[in-house]
Amino acid sequence: MSATPAVEAIDLVKKFGDTTAVDGVSFVVPEGSVLGLLGPNGAGKTTLVRMLTTLSVPTSGTGRVAGHDIIKEPDAVRRSMGLTGQAATVDEHLTGRENLKLIGRLYGLPKKYIKETSEGLLERFSLTDAGDRTAKTYSGGMRRRLDLAVSLIAAPPVLFLDEPTTGLDPRSRTELWEVLRGLVREGTTLLLTTQYLEEADQLANEIIVIDKGKIIASGTPNQLKDQAGEAAVVLTLTHASDLESAEALMRAHSAEVYVDRAARRLTAKASGLGDMSRIGNAFDTSGIAVDDLGLKRPSLDDVFLHLTGHRAETGDETSTEKMDGALS
Repeated sequence: MSATPAVEAIDLVKKFGDTTAVDGVSFVVPEGSVLGLLGPNGAGKTTLVRMLTTLSVPTSGTGRVAGHDIIKEPDAVRRSMGLTGQAATVDEHLTGRENLKLIGRLYGLPKKYIKETSEGLLERFSLTDAGDRTAKTYSGGMRRRLDLAVSLIAAPPVLFLDEPTTGLDPRSRTELWEVLRGLVREGTTLLLTTQYLEEADQLANEIIVIDKGKIIASGTPNQLKDQAGEAAVVLTLTHASDLESAEALMRAHSAEVYVDRAARRLTAKASGLGDMSRIGNAFDTSGIAVDDLGLKRPSLDDVFLHLTGHRAETGDETSTEKMDGALS
């Protein structure tokens, strides 16, 4: 792995009049890793990506992509990266193959390379059979896959993905995740923005949480989850009549036990699998019938609620990112 980071943000600021959309954001993305930018609509994620991909000029600060300064070397930055936006940008009147050929020619790539690479990308994204159909006949998932294939025609070392699975059904989203994991295994660096907590958890090596233009937390998914509280052992009884005995048994293993009588459920704070095993063994020999026993760790949704006081997908809407698109 090179000592040069794949992506750097250096005190980036973007203002629209009196509104600050991005407020002094700095981070580093090592080569071959995945950074997830997590936050609600209007948090500044898209504005940040637009600055790093040279589509918007920072008010102050700078950044580097593959070692190239986004302000001083914008052409070199563009040659080093691919970008997939929130909406598929393929030409609906061209076929899948024609879309790939068009972008390859715009890059000035050799005809033989374009042909061979296009066929490889169509196969990789399960689009070979649809390659001669116009893109307007594609499903939403197929369009997103074609959009991603187009962004890879020049084999960029860095790929920016701005909410890549927005609007996709769960199956299409899972399929796209597998494709992205394959790219990372081959050495591509990914920077993705998302509102989907599960997406960040599934893909990112490190997550940066952004709210109102500022970084409010960063770390691995597990490190962030640790900030939201301890794990808990959750046990559901077969019979409500055993609740009192079960609570007494749980309290012998945990100082804090919460009882949901309507659901016949007991929750006890725990440090990990060892506590769950001990509680499970105690109930095995107690004669108390148990329907379910499991360990619940904090989710990224818990993290965001802990950090901001609201869920990631229900943050306050702002118009700054729409302004960025209109003014840049």
